[in-house]
Amino acid sequence: MSFPRKLILLGATGSIGKSSLRVIRKHPDKLKLIGISAYQKADELASIAREFGVQKVHLYEPPASQPELPSGSKLSTGAHALTELAGWNEADIVLVAVVGAAGLAPTLAALEAGKDVVLANKESLVVAGELVMETARRTGARILPADSEHNAVFQCLQGQPEKALDSLALTASGGPFRDWPIEDLNKATPEQAMRHPNWDMGPKITVDSATMANKGLELIEAKWLFDLPPEKLHVLIHPPSIVHAIVRFSDGCSFAQMSPPCMTFALQNALLFPERLSGVEQGLDLSSAMELSFSPPDLDRYPCLSLARHSLEQGGCAPLVYNAANEMAVDAFLSNRIGFGEISRMIETTLNLFDHRSVYALEDLLALDQEARSLTEHAISQVA
Repeated sequence: MSFPRKLILLGATGSIGKSSLRVIRKHPDKLKLIGISAYQKADELASIAREFGVQKVHLYEPPASQPELPSGSKLSTGAHALTELAGWNEADIVLVAVVGAAGLAPTLAALEAGKDVVLANKESLVVAGELVMETARRTGARILPADSEHNAVFQCLQGQPEKALDSLALTASGGPFRDWPIEDLNKATPEQAMRHPNWDMGPKITVDSATMANKGLELIEAKWLFDLPPEKLHVLIHPPSIVHAIVRFSDGCSFAQMSPPCMTFALQNALLFPERLSGVEQGLDLSSAMELSFSPPDLDRYPCLSLARHSLEQGGCAPLVYNAANEMAVDAFLSNRIGFGEISRMIETTLNLFDHRSVYALEDLLALDQEARSLTEHAISQVA
């Protein structure tokens, strides 16, 4: 693909979106922003549109008043228009940084249009991995992983024989409660859960990092991205978040990818692949001491991770139900409706209500997602 690449950025005002804008500013000759979206931050989105001269601007929620857009820009609203933007034929590449299962429809639309997708929305593969990967194969579109862990695996695999991959380990800091006594976890507040030791992220993903549900979702995503069975997918606690993944090959050799805990590294790699240019941030100072310790996670401390692995092994719709229940439970926790320890209990309660049959069609997946959310909300209402 030639440069400059015409880019659509979905989720432009979130933490991933802001990091992506830093990459675009660093390499304006390589990336041209032509479309952006946000959920409801109209003024912030309009400011981005003015800075980059964006042609198409989308707000999921209609704004209270018309935002100040640059001349020639067009504003759209609603779910259907977001899907249309993702499949716009003018684009070369679409970065999906929409939070949650709402990212599925635009991801599929971009792939259906043959656009390369930089995927920063892990829920698309968790909810509909088979459908997403089959769509990419059929249209010839590439999925370039933007999560730091999956992008690390992607980098380690470059130049290696396709069948040489044996297993992989995704790393996790352990979150803000890594050293808390387990009996105190139920007392954790949303404010405490938001104090991630290494990463600056949005509310939902930060809570997911505290429960390790985020790492569970990443395991499910890795199964689809790298075509590995559950027993070949592992998680390691690595407190400093310097090594993002370790890949083991069939000859016993292991590769690791290392960079500071900042999303611009993975995003730039995906957006400019295969070129490597100067980065937004400085790389690691290899002359200074670094902690490179690894340990297995304590599943008693992180029951959400255990439930995710169980969902991965069950297959069928179990990962979809896990994701829907988690989204609802995290929202309830952030709203002080349930306690921290009840997040995993809400997920487990909802998972036990399904037989986890396989579902493939998009409309059936979306219907099942709504059913799981309704059942989780009912479970939350019983304890709230």
